[in-house]
Amino acid sequence: MKTLLRFAVRAFLTLSLGVFSFSAQAQLQIVTTTGMIADLTQNIGGKNVKVTALMGSGVDPHLYKATQGDLRRLSRADLILYNGLHLEGKMQDIFEKLARKKAVFAVSDKIAKERFIHHGNVLDPHIWFDVQLWIEAGKRITEILSNQDPENAAHYQQRSQDYLQQLQKLDHWVQEQIKQIPSQKRLLITAHDAFNYFGRAYGIKVMGLQGISTAAEFGLQDVKHLKDIIVANRISAVFVESSVSPKFIQSLVAGVKAEGHELKIGGELFSDAMGASNTQEGTYIGMVKHNVNTIAGALKQ
Repeated sequence: MKTLLRFAVRAFLTLSLGVFSFSAQAQLQIVTTTGMIADLTQNIGGKNVKVTALMGSGVDPHLYKATQGDLRRLSRADLILYNGLHLEGKMQDIFEKLARKKAVFAVSDKIAKERFIHHGNVLDPHIWFDVQLWIEAGKRITEILSNQDPENAAHYQQRSQDYLQQLQKLDHWVQEQIKQIPSQKRLLITAHDAFNYFGRAYGIKVMGLQGISTAAEFGLQDVKHLKDIIVANRISAVFVESSVSPKFIQSLVAGVKAEGHELKIGGELFSDAMGASNTQEGTYIGMVKHNVNTIAGALKQ
């Protein structure tokens, strides 16, 4: 009887210690919408967080609809982070409902309103293309993680300081690369207006066939307007985007060539989604460097 009792006590203590150990090492289960937010959160959270992005490489957040699997992931998450500014337009109602019972935050919600680009009554959501604004999003994520997990606040703040310093260096590098493009050739033409923050921050004019959302329509007049600008400014390259069909840009190139002006596709840019996981372009810093190298390489020629 005593032997059985000792066995039971030992088993209980082992189980209790195991539970305690698991609890002490438990990670915050975080679900984000885009890969850019996931990458930023993982760099700040480190080993204390497990981050899942709903939208992978090549996915257009403007048109994305949540699946049943997404809804299960969202319901199980400790914390949900999304871009806001109606980037994830079709999911906004879901976030508002979930926010009544769990921690749901837009990473843009503390950025000063005057720093946003306005298109009439609509705010441009593509803030990650201005590295300084993405640093502000990083500060907001640091604040959120510290509030949700105060025992590890010092850990988050140290990692945030280290990573945001890397982003400061990235911002300086981008400025230097764009300066190498002759001023008259600093015109970036893509499928939709995802790069307005990039243009404002780094001194390059940007134009897109569509508006700030890929759900926007464009007509023959839009194409003709771009063709005239390309010919007048002797622009040599336009760009396709990884998350947008290339057919619109391809038709623009064909139309310009038909008028006797040589125009090429300068490469593929990552706009609303990063590259594949386990690649350099699958990180925020790697994505930005790929885009800048592609733009500068094509427009300098």
